[in-house]
Amino acid sequence: MISASKWIAGALVVALTSFAHADDTDSRRDDDAFLLLRDAVRQDDASKADFYAARLPNYSIPSYVDYYRLKSHLKDAAPEEIRSFFKRYEGQAIVDRLRNDWLLELGRKRDWATFDEQLPLFVLNDDTQVKCYALISRALKGQKVGDEARALLTAPNGYGQPCADLIATLYQNGQFNTEDLYAQLRLSGEYNATGQARRIVTLLDGPEKKAVQAVDLPTVAVAKGIGNGKVEHQIYIVAIGRLAKTSVKLAVLALNKATPKMTAQEQQQAWAAIALQSSYTLAPETSDYWKRANGAPLSIDQMQWKTRIALRSGDWRQVENTIRAMPSALRNEPTWVYWLGRALMARDGVSSQPGGEALQLFRSISEQSNYYGQLALEETGRLITIPTPGQPISQAEIAPMAANPNFQRALKFFSMRLRFEGTREWNWGLRGMSERDHLAAAEFARQNNILDRMVNTSERTRIQVDYTQRFPSPHNDVMHPATQTLGLDKAWVYGLIRQESRFIMDAQSHAGASGLMQVMPSTGRWIAKKIGLTDFAQEMLGDVRYNIMLGTNYLNMVLGNMDGSQVLATAAYNAGPGRLRTWRSTLTKPMDSTVFIESIPYVETRTYVKNVMSNTAYYAALFEGRPQSLKARLGTVAPKGYTEQEEQETSFVPR
Repeated sequence: MISASKWIAGALVVALTSFAHADDTDSRRDDDAFLLLRDAVRQDDASKADFYAARLPNYSIPSYVDYYRLKSHLKDAAPEEIRSFFKRYEGQAIVDRLRNDWLLELGRKRDWATFDEQLPLFVLNDDTQVKCYALISRALKGQKVGDEARALLTAPNGYGQPCADLIATLYQNGQFNTEDLYAQLRLSGEYNATGQARRIVTLLDGPEKKAVQAVDLPTVAVAKGIGNGKVEHQIYIVAIGRLAKTSVKLAVLALNKATPKMTAQEQQQAWAAIALQSSYTLAPETSDYWKRANGAPLSIDQMQWKTRIALRSGDWRQVENTIRAMPSALRNEPTWVYWLGRALMARDGVSSQPGGEALQLFRSISEQSNYYGQLALEETGRLITIPTPGQPISQAEIAPMAANPNFQRALKFFSMRLRFEGTREWNWGLRGMSERDHLAAAEFARQNNILDRMVNTSERTRIQVDYTQRFPSPHNDVMHPATQTLGLDKAWVYGLIRQESRFIMDAQSHAGASGLMQVMPSTGRWIAKKIGLTDFAQEMLGDVRYNIMLGTNYLNMVLGNMDGSQVLATAAYNAGPGRLRTWRSTLTKPMDSTVFIESIPYVETRTYVKNVMSNTAYYAALFEGRPQSLKARLGTVAPKGYTEQEEQETSFVPR
């Protein structure tokens, strides 16, 4: 017989368990309503937003409920309501988010007094369109902002109406001239920005229909001929560039036909438009096209690709000249600091000349823990090593991180797979922290298995560093046997995963790739068949063991197809073997891998390969406990089937 006390205890357990389940159910129901609220606002459905917000009177993150409720009718919201929100949640990341939204609305309404009052309070100030409104406000007060606008307006796909209005304002008050508008029109062609082209031509009193055709139907526009006057000539240059995107040969024929009617500068601009598109194909004629474009004002992309093509052809004088002609902000990026140093080294024959400009350039970036910092470090005669970590982070240092409300909100969002919101809250919580605090926050992220935040947070330190946080190696119990069996370099695989997914197990790309190694379902199915995994199901890609097994096998097959080159295999893993074969087919002899990587046509793949190979060098230093050479690891890349004997024969030049 059960005693009364035991029965009561059992009943209490059942009751408490029931309450816990009820709480879990209520929490999940509230989370579902919150997600529906968020979706309603994204769909601009104010009535649905009000409905779901009303169902969340006691939600665990009330500031976001109030934000979405307010954002759904921001155009009609009274300033007092918005200011009340700012006061209620002062100091939170969501306040800065709403201030960003409100600044855009204030700019749209031309309420410059309130805009100017709120702009200095916008902490992140990372919105291009807000920056355009800010320049309009200043211009209307008579301030000279033309140079700032030119530096800002380099990518029409991010302009929106605010930046279009800025261009119109500066043209109307004389701070922009027709040459500025022509440059913006040519940029519209580069970025396939039809609306921007239409607006620019309208300002120039030109034929709007022709501008639209030049961007959207370049074959039709070119067939109609160059037309008359400067505006129509600029439209034709846009059409030439757009046509070159599909056929460089046809664009060259069209330009040669129109040349007698064009000024020398217009010809140079048209050749620059062709040269840019030809650069993406890595065609051997591209160098000649850039020579014909000499004298043309170049866009940011044109400057960089002119430099890359000069790198491929070994024209170091051109590399130096083009980099020196870049705007200072671009020229001072690590990419071009490094390549200017290489150009000077090629010119002078040495890199370590005491006091030499090349050595100064390399030293200026050699402390940066990135691809170019590593390469520059080696140019100064040092190898890549792992800095000695400081004192281990204590639980007492981690405790304040666990109590940080920003991190608490971040954890909540991460649990709901809302990585954008979670990352925003996490990064907001890092503001004002010391380096020691950053390491403690990174350790807190490790404890909660949010490894991407651990990596990102730890990378912010400069003096106190912990490379086990920056370069973690989770799931080694699975990874080690997988790489050992295949004979794969484990440092390289971890370097690739760090770039692919930042160790987010449920990472999902827009294309549908899944898991740590971002394996596509079709690729997973194909690899499973190759290795005899007969019961493959797409859901397996979300399992660590299967993801690593399929990903490493695929990577090993790609490496074999690329003659054992980690550089080529890394590029193929990202862009696909087919594209890599196309890029590799442009080689006629071995090429320095740093040059090959720098001239990969896809910016995503170019950045990816740099980061993976940089990661790999650090992982190798961690795993092997000795200094590493990234330059030696990169080596050279060669055409398919190229032999050492062929290299010797082609390198022999009779004197």
